[in-house]
Parts: sequence; C-alpha cells; structure tokens
Amino acid sequence: MTAADHRKAKASETASEADAILNALPNPVLLIGPDGKIVDANNAAEAFFDLSTQFLQRQSLKELVPFGSPLLSLIDQVRSNNSPVNEYKVDLGTPRNGGDRQVDLHVAPVTERRGHIVVMLQERTIADKMDRQLTHRSAARSVIALAAMLAHEIKNPLSGIRGAAQLLEQQASTEDRMLTRLICDEADRIVTLVDRMEVFGDDRPVARGPVNIHSVLDHVKRLAQSGFARNVRFIEDYDPSLPSVLANQDQLIQVFLNLVKNAAEAVVDLGSDAEIQLTTAFRPGVRLSVPGKKTRVSLPLEFCVKDNGPGVPEDLLPNLFDPFVTTKQTGSGLGLALVAKIVGDHGGIIECESQPRKTTFRVLMPIYNSAKQTEQGHPDQSHPDQSRPDQSRLDQSLGHDVPGTPLHASQDR
Repeated sequence: MTAADHRKAKASETASEADAILNALPNPVLLIGPDGKIVDANNAAEAFFDLSTQFLQRQSLKELVPFGSPLLSLIDQVRSNNSPVNEYKVDLGTPRNGGDRQVDLHVAPVTERRGHIVVMLQERTIADKMDRQLTHRSAARSVIALAAMLAHEIKNPLSGIRGAAQLLEQQASTEDRMLTRLICDEADRIVTLVDRMEVFGDDRPVARGPVNIHSVLDHVKRLAQSGFARNVRFIEDYDPSLPSVLANQDQLIQVFLNLVKNAAEAVVDLGSDAEIQLTTAFRPGVRLSVPGKKTRVSLPLEFCVKDNGPGVPEDLLPNLFDPFVTTKQTGSGLGLALVAKIVGDHGGIIECESQPRKTTFRVLMPIYNSAKQTEQGHPDQSHPDQSRPDQSRLDQSLGHDVPGTPLHASQDR
C-alpha cells in the first residue's frame, strides 16, 4: 500500500468514526453548506424531520423550517461573526413535522470548512411538558389528601342511608320501591367512586422486579382485542433488545390497559380506519437529578400508546393527568390520574402529545439493574420514594444534568 493509499484509508476510517459519534447523539445535528443546503445529518435529525439523510441533502434548510425562522438569521449571524450562538425555545414546527416543535438552538461555525455551519437542536417539548406535570403533582396531592380524609366520613352516613332505604323497601308500595332502589343504587355508586379515590392515598411500598414490557403489552393487546377494541387495528413497533423494566407487572398491565382503552374510545368513530400503535424504544439522554443524591435517575425505556383519533383538546393538555379531568360525558376523570400515580410510584414519567389524527401517550421508565438492586437491598420495596422523580427537574440535554429543585416534600398523585 502506498503512502497516498494509507492516508486515504486513514481518512476514511476517521470519517466513519465521526459518523458513528454523530449518530450516537440523541439530539439532531445538521451540517449546513455555504449555499444554505444541508450537507449532512445524523440519525436523530432524520427522526426529527421524518426524512432520510439522502432526501435532506437535496433540501435547503429554509424549506424545512417555518418562514422567517430565527434559525436562518442565527446562521447568518454565525457566518458574519465567526462565533457560536445559542437561542432558546424556538418553534420549528411546520405542518410537515407535526406542529408544535420547540427547540433550543446551538449554532457554530466549522473552522476547517469555510462557510459551513453546524446546527444542533435540543427539543424542549417533552422536557417542558414533563416538568409541568411534576409541578402540578403538588396540587393533585392536596386534593387526594382531602379525599382520603373525607372518604371515611362519607362512607359512614351512606351506610346508614342505604340501610334505612332497605328497611323502607320492605313496607313500601311497588311505586315507592323504585325510589328506595334508586337510593340504594346511588349510595352504591358514591361508595364505588370513593373507593377509587382512596387508591390515590395508598402509599404502601409495591414489590417490584424485572418485567418484560413486551409480555405486558401483548397481554394488554389480547385483552383489548377480545373486548373493547375488537374492531381496532393494532400496529406493533417493538425493540426486541430492550432490557427489563423495574416494575410491578400487575400495575403495568393496569397502566397500559387504561391507556389502550382510552385510545380505543378515541377512535371508535373511525370504523375500519381505527388504529392503535404500541411502540417500545431505548432513548438515552433523559435523566433526572434528585435533590440530596449524587446519583441521577436515568429513564431510557420509552413505551408509547398512539392512536389516530381526533386528539385531546388543547386546553385540557396541561392538566390531563389531574383527578376529575376528562373529555368523556360519563367519565369520572380518575383513570389517567391513577395511571400517572402508578408511573410516578415506579420512578417514571408519563406525558401526552396530541394533535388531530395523532395522539401519543409516552411513558419513560428506569431499567432493572439486578446488581444495583441487590447492593441496595431492594430499596424499591422498602423505601418506595428513593427512586421517584417527584421532587426533581427534568434535563434532556446531552451530557448535562440540571440539579433538582424541591417542589414539595412529596408530590405523588
């Protein structure tokens, strides 16, 4: 091999290593040429724009971002000053990429290639929604504490009312028996509602261990297809190499059965077009910093339930996981609140993104680490709060963790 061939092979190897590093990043990265066209993009950029690198390389950046986007002026500014610039919470949403896409922009010149600019996007939509969800948990906990306190006081008089109605029923006429039966039925309905609310005040530790999420989703799908979702088409997009999740299997089934049932009710009017998608993926880069602890909670396991229904009203999204918030005429508004409590008890986070024909409920959970659980003496069973992110702030940036800020002593739903 000649010296020129050796240099060429070395350069090719270096380029391959650089591509591998870029593709390992969870954040979209674009290389912009002097003419404004995209020269290269990593895998995360392909996923963000939902376009292949080959297609992106045929596009000008201004064709992919909103008209007059600040990103275009930032690139011009970097070229003229030859220095990096950051901009935060910039909306790059277009009808093509699904609407609201707020990102932090990091734009810098490539000194080795004159006129070329590298752009890194850090999507903030998920982080902001999760942070808002954690903030609202304190208010939800206040409601739950009040409900738990009143539950006992409500049940006692209801028991007396129901007993009195049963005694009256024995001597009542046929017409009056309808009224006494109505009293009993309504008393039973209130007791059932109170029982459901008492679940939120249950802070007992839950036994957890390694759970195969695909077994859980398969079980939920079979239940759905044999009942409330028998006319819905299911699409599965699983990562077969996904490790086990640290969880209680019965409670995970309860979580995803509730989410799938909501999705089935959302698409009920679509007939043969009704569709529910179940996905699993490994998403590195999402970590939580917990106050008072040096270790950071990593939530790399992503489980999604998607449907093509009409979507969640925008005004309900910020409070969707609070108790008594519902879009159903006959709903109690406790289903999603219970889902959020279970996920929070497992040290995870749930969030919702919704627009017409595309609603996604995303659950992020920690990995089961057998060595760590043994070393810590199974803290998940004896100290359920140790792995909870309720007092932490989310950081989804690459290689940086924002120290947690205490919200309240506890923020469980």
